Amino acid sequence: MRAYSNLGRDHARSLQKSFTDAELKLWRLLKNRSLKNFKFRRQHPVGPYIADFACLERKLIIELDGGQHAEKAAYDSRRTTYLESTGYRVIRFWDNDVLTRTQSVMQAIHDALDHPSP
Repeated sequence: MRAYSNLGRDHARSLQKSFTDAELKLWRLLKNRSLKNFKFRRQHPVGPYIADFACLERKLIIELDGGQHAEKAAYDSRRTTYLESTGYRVIRFWDNDVLTRTQSVMQAIHDALDHPSP
């Protein structure tokens, strides 16, 4: 059984063609097993949602939030609850932190990989 629909897959593919500055910066640091030899996927469908970045092996999802997310807190909370119900651990960063505090963000991701979801 598919974990996502064809529509979700097509939407994820369209998102993969566009990057925010923060997504591009983080992707360059995560791709090609660059962090602790873990494989990350970008714009990965999980049920009805599309995760910004996902490490399937560690069941870790990384979400990047821009300014618009401050207005969508309830939606983000429901989304996180769903993703966690499927066994993923979700960590979130503000785009600005990825761009200006990159080492801190990478350390947090590193630490999350050391402590996978139960």
